[in-house]
Amino acid sequence: MALLSDLIIQHPEVQSFPELVKLVAKCGKDGEVFLQFDVKPDYRDTPRNWAMQLETSFYWGDKK
Repeated sequence: MALLSDLIIQHPEVQSFPELVKLVAKCGKDGEVFLQFDVKPDYRDTPRNWAMQLETSFYWGDKK
């Protein structure tokens, strides 16, 4: 299981929400089965529906 906080901490190069979406998609594609949202991303461009966007990206990757 991947924790969102771990992904954010392990990838300090990610500086925006769209970059985080790409990272989450890669995590799902690389074989992670579960993603737990233990923190809210603290980027200036984080949208209100951030959890839904990250979940969609994790499970569907770039197939949207």
